[in-house]
Amino acid sequence: MMETRAGGAGAFARFDLSRVPSPCFVVDEVALERNLRVLAGIGAQTGAEVFLALKAFSMFAVAPQIRRHLQGCCASGLHEARLAREVFGGTVTTYSAGYKAAEFDEILQNSDTVIFNSAAQKDRFGPAVRAAGKSVGLRINPEFSTGEIAKYDPAAPCSRLGMPVSQLSADVLAGVDGLHMHTLCEQGFEPLAQTWAAVAPVLQPYLPGLSWLNLGGGHHITRSDYDREGLVAFLQALRAETGLALHLEPGEAVALDAGILVGEILDLPVNGMALAITDISATCHMPDVIEAPYRPALMGEAEAGHRYRLGGPSCLAGDVIGDYTWAQPLHVGQRFAFLDQAHYSMVKTNTFNGVPLPAIALWHSGTDALRRVRDFGYDDFRDRLS
Repeated sequence: MMETRAGGAGAFARFDLSRVPSPCFVVDEVALERNLRVLAGIGAQTGAEVFLALKAFSMFAVAPQIRRHLQGCCASGLHEARLAREVFGGTVTTYSAGYKAAEFDEILQNSDTVIFNSAAQKDRFGPAVRAAGKSVGLRINPEFSTGEIAKYDPAAPCSRLGMPVSQLSADVLAGVDGLHMHTLCEQGFEPLAQTWAAVAPVLQPYLPGLSWLNLGGGHHITRSDYDREGLVAFLQALRAETGLALHLEPGEAVALDAGILVGEILDLPVNGMALAITDISATCHMPDVIEAPYRPALMGEAEAGHRYRLGGPSCLAGDVIGDYTWAQPLHVGQRFAFLDQAHYSMVKTNTFNGVPLPAIALWHSGTDALRRVRDFGYDDFRDRLS
């Protein structure tokens, strides 16, 4: 099971959960600002451009705040590229494991850099990118793993993501302006340094012909124990050694510990142990709980007391969030919250079983100002289906 990286409740410990509907994502502008300032500081010290990975956090209500600190966004396809161009602004870098010809003109229109997953895709679409005066990138697979979960490791054996570095050649890199490398997942600085040490000798002959190097995402730069001094020194040395422009694509680090998911207890059955049915569904609202899997951190969980197995309202037998402990017995209607749910949970929600999507609220922990950004209803469920 994947280890949760939540850093604690912070200001959310004093947030009144009854102020929002349930379920509801609540994002703290102050926590988001703190993360953005850390990332902007890394860029200022190293000259690296820092982009928001929209695949992890796409809450465009805070786009103006993000735009003040970061240089742009990285997108994973047409819709994210459009959102980046139309709402977030700045540089738009798009990467996809496979581009569709019918969408490519629009992707190119909305992108400044297009990164290809294979030499074949680069050869097919790259000439159009160059003709448009935009930058061509190629994703590489370092063939060096540091991830703890195989399904989240792009360098795992037989991975479909990126050109294996063992297959690189002058012909493969013809017409390529830069390389993209992304193998990290919620990791510190050391795995990045290890990966670069492993791949640098292979890349060295090709670097003089390039103009940029994108080190991807998965960097938990804003986590309290991240070695930011090590990262700064590494980026400074890499830039001095290669002369290349450097790019970073944090996603989780932008919204780390900046949001909670508020829920409510609906029923308290017993079957071999105490159970709790909630209006938060792992299947619909936190699918990584099942996919990773991982156990989300409960705000204010007690070390000892009354233990319950929490599950959602859907019909899926596996819609189980985990076992949690409260100091006092639960009661129907009681509110609770899971920590660190702004990244990935928000973008992965779905309406299986017709389970309603959580509302979205923006809170300022400094002023206590609260704004309901979005509520979802029946129309949002219905209009996805036909």
